[in-house]
Amino acid sequence: MSASPNNPAPPRAILCYAKDLPNLCSLAGLLCAIFGIYFAILGNFSAAMIGLLWAVFFDWSDGIIARRMTGRTKEQGEFGGQLDSLIDVVSFAICPAVILLSYGNFSPWYIPGAFVIVAIGVIRLSYFNVFGLVDKSTYWGLALDNNVIILALLFLLDGLISPAVFGSILYALMMALAALNVAPIKTPKFAGRWYYAITIYTLVLTLVYGWKLL
Repeated sequence: MSASPNNPAPPRAILCYAKDLPNLCSLAGLLCAIFGIYFAILGNFSAAMIGLLWAVFFDWSDGIIARRMTGRTKEQGEFGGQLDSLIDVVSFAICPAVILLSYGNFSPWYIPGAFVIVAIGVIRLSYFNVFGLVDKSTYWGLALDNNVIILALLFLLDGLISPAVFGSILYALMMALAALNVAPIKTPKFAGRWYYAITIYTLVLTLVYGWKLL
């Protein structure tokens, strides 16, 4: 049956959009975030950091792939934008919240902090989905993926100071980052050559945390 204004063509099957290469890259990042959550629950924070770092790497990669692809339809791009945003909730809000809860041995004291992390994450992403960037290279507030980049550095200190002190530092840092995520400040959108920097950063810290797992 042909399409008409009164009888539009049915939408394509749901999973056909998942086969789009940038969207597959986004889903690879989701898998890394799931590994991060899994290892955080087990208390293996070095492995959790590796999962989170690769979630960031794939989050940066999907946009680069999308911009370089030719023949990608408008619908694929719109689907990819929604997919990327929803995956960001898991990778950069839920996963860090689980890490905080797990490091605090799931004490009720850590529940407010976990709530703040997730709530700020969805508020920020909702704002970004509606209003976007300030300009081509500037965000309002600190982007959520930057939280993970900083968090991965902090966990290098895990084991070098007492768990009680480290837990307090972790809690305070994550609350400070949450405040920066929605602060009325302009922050740069890292792109271009910064992709090579995040690639090197991911590889180096993967090796460091891999060594800590030995």
